[in-house]
Amino acid sequence: MGVEEFLEIVLGLPEVEQRDGHASTTGFRVQGKGFCYLDEAEASVMVKATREEQAALVAEDPEVFTASWTSGRFGWVSIRLAGVDRDELVELVTEGWRLSAPKRLVASYTPAVDNS
Repeated sequence: MGVEEFLEIVLGLPEVEQRDGHASTTGFRVQGKGFCYLDEAEASVMVKATREEQAALVAEDPEVFTASWTSGRFGWVSIRLAGVDRDELVELVTEGWRLSAPKRLVASYTPAVDNS
């Protein structure tokens, strides 16, 4: 995975806005709520997840996934893009979006099917 592929995934979700994040990151928001941050220099992203998902990912592959920080019921996970496949990244970014998007938007979202 590379930065361009990540951008294609995240910007393909409904109502996503791209904004400057913290320091060297670019933030992605839905309805004003951040759910993902890109650090191009490090070729990594930080994605909102549940605490359980954060722990499972880090346990699964600590060279690709690292715990970033937790806030309330959410645990953010850093993902090294070079180590993750497209399908898994699509799933993780989409889930981060779902955790932040309004329920009406989530209910109306039907992911595109990739038959390539």
